[in-house]
Amino acid sequence: MLAQVNLGGVKTEFETILVDVDRGVATVTLNRPEMKNAMNLLMEQELHTAMWGLEADDDVRVIVVTGAGDAFCSGFDISDPAAFGADMHTQHDKELGTDSDSVSERVAYWRMATPVVGAINGAAIGAGLTVPMLYDVRFAATDAKLSFRFTRLGILPDAASHWLLPRMIGVPRAMELLMTGRTFSGAEAAEMGLVNQAVPKDEVLAAAQEFAHDLATNCAPASLAMVKRLVNRFLAEPDISAAMALETKLVWWSGEQPDAMEGVMAWMQRRAPEWKLSKHDAPTEDPA
Repeated sequence: MLAQVNLGGVKTEFETILVDVDRGVATVTLNRPEMKNAMNLLMEQELHTAMWGLEADDDVRVIVVTGAGDAFCSGFDISDPAAFGADMHTQHDKELGTDSDSVSERVAYWRMATPVVGAINGAAIGAGLTVPMLYDVRFAATDAKLSFRFTRLGILPDAASHWLLPRMIGVPRAMELLMTGRTFSGAEAAEMGLVNQAVPKDEVLAAAQEFAHDLATNCAPASLAMVKRLVNRFLAEPDISAAMALETKLVWWSGEQPDAMEGVMAWMQRRAPEWKLSKHDAPTEDPA
């Protein structure tokens, strides 16, 4: 059954995902519950289309990603004949743009101006776990089963996990999880800092959406975009002086924008702010 959604004024139909937008928060649901939301090539294509369509929409201030049923995502669908067949995969690459370079570009969520929040409501295995590590904030079910299972399948962890995980949880823990591919819980993931918070399974989506609505209502979209870009950019910046110099220029830029006055007035008047700038008004480079 096809689900229809309006993305940037264009009606788009999806077969494997659901998209709902409520008060500035878009919820994207992986919707193959009978397959534990395993990622086939169609879902991969539809997810990227939805994510970047929502990124382009100024009215969408935060994106939440979750899974239908009792799983978040059980990884790539190995029952899909295109998943491992070289000839068929090559054909799908041509049709869907799923070659390695284009996939890397499409999961580059750190380049989005929109904050992305993961609501890991159940099992997240393989790519079903590495991709959410690219989100900005993650909530997980306490008893969710999580695993970077790649080495146990004779393949390699993906989605920049070798770069990202050591920075998130330290080299020893990253080595252990990536090398062993062992299964661990959402509660353990929270303890080691892999997810921000572990909550009971039936509270995961609500907790993620509550967090997202707070951002969408009370935090300036341009400020959020700059915070996200600076944190990701400075992960690879070895010079603290260079980092502070750019940060300071953006601080001065933001102080000259109408949102600075609006934020102060809203706080003094104890009302919800009415932000003037969109997420796309944030500078992507040095504003000077």
